[in-house]
This record gives sequence, C-alpha cells and structure tokens, in this order.
Amino acid sequence: MKIGELAKLAKCTTETIRFYEREALLPPPDRTAGNYRSYNSGHVDRLRFIRNCRALDMTHDEVRALLAASDGPGGTCESVNALVDEHIAHVDARIAELTQLREQLATLRNRCGEEAPLEQCGIVEGLTSMETVAPKARATHLG
Repeated sequence: MKIGELAKLAKCTTETIRFYEREALLPPPDRTAGNYRSYNSGHVDRLRFIRNCRALDMTHDEVRALLAASDGPGGTCESVNALVDEHIAHVDARIAELTQLREQLATLRNRCGEEAPLEQCGIVEGLTSMETVAPKARATHLG
C-alpha cells in the first residue's frame, strides 16, 4: 500500500509516517520499481502501536523500549510492566504539579471581585507583587 493509504488507516498524516521512519520507530518500507514506498499490514500494526503510545503521552524513548521488548524473542511482561509503572509515576508527578498550579490560580482568582475597577484588581496586584521564583526542575520524563 502507498503512504497515503497507510496514513488513512492509521488516522495520521504522511508527514507523521515519514517522521517515525526518520526516528527509526517505523521500519523502512520496501520500494516499488518506481521507488515509491510500499507498506504492508505490519506497518499498519506498528504505526497504530506507536500512535497509541503517543496518545498515552509516552516519549519516543519509551516507545522504543516497548517496541524493543515486543520485538525481542521470548521474554516476559516484566520490562513492559516496569516501563508502564515508571510512566504512571511520571503522570502522578505531573498531576501533582498541575494540582499545585490550579491552587495558585484559584488563590489569585479569589483575590478579585467581579465589580472592582481594574486599578484595584486583586489578580493583577497579586501577579505584580508575588515573589518570582526560579523554575523548579520538573520531576516528569518530559523535562
């Protein structure tokens, strides 16, 4: 099948397919006599796998590790479980960061009444007067 057909089946763009090929996540396809890419059902399955991993916010390195585990001979689910457990920990860390952010925003929002003139806006005053802090090192895998 041609790249456009693969893109349609996987619900992505041809640029995405080419990107995954460059990143060595998707194996290179065979070529026709006219030098066109020729994909098969294995490419469809692998592209769906990659796309589903990315939809779960996994990094390319995590996807590579899962692909290596699934491509390897024999083995058990141990390495896959470990990788997913680590990813869950990253998600938990991000949730904690977002919860703290939401609390800070809610605190700011509560400083301002609906009818106050802009010169007395508690949000603007709070953003101006609160101490600026250096960005924290993120605990997530995305940096």
